[in-house]
Amino acid sequence: MQQDKDFAEDVMNEDFERFEVEEGQSDQRLDLYLSAQLEVSRSHVKNLVSDGCVKVNGKIPKAGQLLKKGDIIDVEEQPVRELDLTPQDIPVSIVYEDDDIAVINKPQGMVVHPAPGAYDGTLVNALLFRLKSLSSINGVIRPGIVHRLDKDTSGLLVVAKNDEAHVSLQAQIASKEAKRYYYALLDGVVAKDEGIIETNIDRSKKDRKIMAVCRDGGRLAITHYKVLERFANYTFMEFELKTGRTHQIRVHSKHIGHPVVGDPVYGGSNKFDLKGQLLHAHKLVLTHPRTGQLMTFEAPLPDYFENVLKILRLKKKSDIQS
Repeated sequence: MQQDKDFAEDVMNEDFERFEVEEGQSDQRLDLYLSAQLEVSRSHVKNLVSDGCVKVNGKIPKAGQLLKKGDIIDVEEQPVRELDLTPQDIPVSIVYEDDDIAVINKPQGMVVHPAPGAYDGTLVNALLFRLKSLSSINGVIRPGIVHRLDKDTSGLLVVAKNDEAHVSLQAQIASKEAKRYYYALLDGVVAKDEGIIETNIDRSKKDRKIMAVCRDGGRLAITHYKVLERFANYTFMEFELKTGRTHQIRVHSKHIGHPVVGDPVYGGSNKFDLKGQLLHAHKLVLTHPRTGQLMTFEAPLPDYFENVLKILRLKKKSDIQS
C-alpha cells in the first residue's frame, strides 16, 4: 500500500528537516515549536537538542530558547530503533466492540500508532492489551488501524479486528459510504452558513511534515462544512470529510482563512491555554462488515472543548445584554 510505503520512507529518512519561523510563531519556546511541527513529545525534542541534532541559525540552542520570526531551524532525526509493539495497560474508551470491529473514542494527545518520537504509549499499544485480535493488513506497525486521527485531534475511529472487516471498512471509506463528522472551533467569523472546500493537498515544499493546498500535483481533498454557532471572534463548525487526506480539515480551515483554534502548525490562535487543536471527531456512520447493519456512533465534546464554548457563550450573552 502507498500509505505503508510513505510511512516506511518517513521512518528510514535521516536527512535534515528545515523550518522557518513565520509571522505569529515567534516568541515560542523551541521545544514547544518543534513538538508541534514534528508531532512528537517535548521530551523527544529535548533529547534531540541535547544530542546536538538541532541547530537554530546554524548554532546549537537550548531547548527553552525563544524563537524569532525568520529563525532557521535544522533538525537531524536520530536513526530509528526497531519498533517494539508491546501491549500496554493504557486506559482507552471503547465505545463499541464485537468480534469484527471496535469503535474507540481517542483522547487528545494520544498518537494512533508507533512512529519516530512515539515508540510506545500509542493507541495501538493500548489495543494490543485490550483486544484479543487485530487485522494484519496494515502490517506490524498499524495492526487494526483503518483510518487515523492526528495526535491532538480527539474522537471516534473504527478498528478492524480481522482482515475481512478491514477490507470492508477500507472500501466504505474509499467509496464515501462511511461518513465521518467533526466539530471544530475556528478563528474568525465564517461568513457562509455552509459550503464545500475542494482543493488538492500535498506535502509542503518548505516542510514535508506539513501539508498544504497546491495547484499542481497532490491529491484531491473535499470537505463539507456547516456553521453551527458564531461568536465575536470565533466560529463553531461541523465538518464532514469526503476524502481523508493528512491534516485535511486543518489545512482546509487555514486555506479559507480560519485556522482551527489551538493549532499552531497551521496558524491557529491559542488564547485558552489549550494543549492542542479544538477538533473532535464526533460522529461515525458505517455499515457493519458482517451483518450489513447501518451503525451510527457519537462521542460528546471533551470537557476542555465544551469549557471554551461555555466561555464564549457567556461572553456572547453578556455582549447582547449590555
